[in-house]
Amino acid sequence: MMKHRYLPMTEQDQNEMLQTIGADSIGQLFADIPESVRYTGKLPMSEALDEDALLRHMSSLSNQNADFDRYTCFLGAGIYDHHIPVVINHIISRSEFYTAYTPYQPEISQGELQAIFEFQSYICELTGMAVANASMYDGATALAEAAALAGGATKRRQIIISRTVHPEAREIVKTSAHGLNMKIIEIGHSNGVTDLSELEAAMSEDTAAVLIQSPNFLGCIEDVRSIEPVVHAKGGLLVMSVNPLSLGLLESPGQLGADVAVGDAQPLGIPAALGGPTCGFFAVSEPLMRRMPGRIVGQTVDRDGKRGFVLTLQTREQHIRREKATSNICSNQALLALCASVYMSVMGKTGIQEAALLNLRKAHYAADSIRASTGGAMTLPFFSSFYNEFAVKLSDGTDVKALNARLLQAGFLGGYDLGDAYPELKGHILIAVTERRTKDEIDRFVLELEACLS
Repeated sequence: MMKHRYLPMTEQDQNEMLQTIGADSIGQLFADIPESVRYTGKLPMSEALDEDALLRHMSSLSNQNADFDRYTCFLGAGIYDHHIPVVINHIISRSEFYTAYTPYQPEISQGELQAIFEFQSYICELTGMAVANASMYDGATALAEAAALAGGATKRRQIIISRTVHPEAREIVKTSAHGLNMKIIEIGHSNGVTDLSELEAAMSEDTAAVLIQSPNFLGCIEDVRSIEPVVHAKGGLLVMSVNPLSLGLLESPGQLGADVAVGDAQPLGIPAALGGPTCGFFAVSEPLMRRMPGRIVGQTVDRDGKRGFVLTLQTREQHIRREKATSNICSNQALLALCASVYMSVMGKTGIQEAALLNLRKAHYAADSIRASTGGAMTLPFFSSFYNEFAVKLSDGTDVKALNARLLQAGFLGGYDLGDAYPELKGHILIAVTERRTKDEIDRFVLELEACLS
């Protein structure tokens, strides 16, 4: 059996090469490297495997993953087990999309450019914003880019971010802000949502933007209508991070007065894929259009009047003078954006509304079941409205990691341990319920929780 199916170098090739260059062995090629710096031991790795053995080995490794096919998932915290229409994989597997690179030459990239244009158009309709871009890495980096945009647009250096924003996103914002000499102020939460009085006290004439997430990381829906006037009264920008699927039910950021809307498109037909990659989206009001990072695809006509697509308003340093660049975010996320576009296309407005409603109803059914559970070992700590995720307070002394280990043995991916990111919420677990969960799965999960806590 051929051991190196995809490598053209055979022993004969190697001998001919050495003979041509006048070397006696491969080792002679490294004669100029001093013996003192050479590695003389044996590398700590397995012997070479043939193709069949390698496939068996990789399969055994992948079977150790707790995937959605073998476990019932109640874990969210940013990556969710949503329905993915089968047509998505069929379309994105086409080679012209699957292997496409950055569309520097629009004349030969019309298909990919149109796909990006459609993604932008869908995001504008979903968020209620005027303009959207493409090729944000994920929701967290999109939020950091929004903070940078706000600093540049307002010429201010202070960013206020709620602690109800995803903790990993907050860390990325802080890292990005450090290089831009921007100051980050975090404000706390009350009843699962941003503390409005603390926000009002933190606002100043140097506040460039306030960053909130709704539904937030604790699952609760923020009172954006109360937050918006507080932000704009001081001349700051309101940046909202949103779950795009929730916008099938909730008011859009545009309707709520947001200046920038960002988020992660993973709920829109993108696989969880062990945590990534995903695709971020970024939309703004019209006055901020020329400050957006990434790329914008525009629609135009050629000299014959035929519709065409081009890259426009390119604000990367690769395209314009370095000092004029707004960002250097650049990797092409068009394949994952296409996943989201196909999802929104095949689901349609009604389908997205129905999916969002199922998330809401099933999550509330699960919450009501937990609230009604016997023994008092579980309570809901917040009374704020929520979408498809909610926090549960466990009985004092409960080890959440041990609980999740027992749930895994029972076939469930349990919730996120909120104590990891919020010391004040030690003993709390964040549970996500999507449209894929059935009534039977929810009932069995609640019963298993009760059994583990009894």
